[in-house]
Amino acid sequence: MTPKRHKGAGALPKNGPFDGPKTVESPAPKPPKSDALYAALDLGTNSCRMLIAQPRGSQFHVIDSFSKSVQLGAGLESTGKLSRASMARTIQALRICQQKLKRHKVKRMRLVATEACRRAGNGAGFMRQITRETGLTLDIIKPEEEARLAVISCAPLVSKETEQLLVFDIGGGSTELVWIDLSGVPAPERPKAIMRLHAGFHEVSHKHVAAKVVDWISVPLGVATLRDHFDDVEDDAARFALMSWYFEEHLAEFAPYKNEQTKTGFQIVGTSGTVTTVAASHLGLKRYDRNKVDGLRMSSDEIDKVIRMYLKLGPTGRRRDPRIGQDRQALIMSGAAILQALLRCWPTDQLSVADRGLREGLLYAQMSADGVLEDGVY
Repeated sequence: MTPKRHKGAGALPKNGPFDGPKTVESPAPKPPKSDALYAALDLGTNSCRMLIAQPRGSQFHVIDSFSKSVQLGAGLESTGKLSRASMARTIQALRICQQKLKRHKVKRMRLVATEACRRAGNGAGFMRQITRETGLTLDIIKPEEEARLAVISCAPLVSKETEQLLVFDIGGGSTELVWIDLSGVPAPERPKAIMRLHAGFHEVSHKHVAAKVVDWISVPLGVATLRDHFDDVEDDAARFALMSWYFEEHLAEFAPYKNEQTKTGFQIVGTSGTVTTVAASHLGLKRYDRNKVDGLRMSSDEIDKVIRMYLKLGPTGRRRDPRIGQDRQALIMSGAAILQALLRCWPTDQLSVADRGLREGLLYAQMSADGVLEDGVY
């Protein structure tokens, strides 16, 4: 028997007994105040990415975002300069970013460029061109700041049990590694101690016990530059092995590389498209889901299994694999070669996957400096 609806169910509300029916409208959400918004833009070797967000508690809430593959570093290895075509693609993407910033009336922002612009002979000139054509002012940041921002972005993923922390960020043109000693910081304070590094790696904290940066390095090899180094090697497996060996050679001067570490109290956090793609493949995701990937922990054996699967697929199979995606398939093996080299040096049962990076670090740094984040658990 079909249940009866009560009398008047579904009727439109009326102002009064003689007024006609009115349209039911939910009140529009109030847009956030522009002075509460922050923006962060990361112009890398491959991509142009931007986030617009507002502080919320000890985190932030994303209002708008932008991501576009611009391949700014295409041809840089052979010519030492940014090409006209790559600069034109980048200018087009930055115009969209400028429109978003204007529409949201963002007042607090940090817009940066990284390795491709650092290395290019015409990098500084390109920054001036960007300002002329878009009105945006980008800073070419130094490797130390890039490494520091990557570390800050991963603060919410740092375990309170972690005493020794390795954070790495595999970019398009470079890879940053930072080793941090947290053993002198009280366990509940460790994630927040990472956040306080926004002031600098070697700033002394007088109010809090500081995280100690043991060593850091910026290797001038990322997924694009490493691939370009071995582009002439035809055999897929041989090219992968050479890339992994070549990257490991560049770690020789990184101090913690020389000492064997115990797994107790040791955590690795990896942030990059490579790491999130490997995690998505491990989970068997055909449609990427950030909520399932960000914060996932994987062992060295689980990561090695995914990399072996990539090698077995070969170039054609990787292009067709929905877990890798068209944007990532051309760069996944150079990224995997870097990842494999890192895990040969520091095998782990708990590599934390971070779907976050420079943009998040830029936002956290700005908000922390302004004191607008709650001093709670991250």
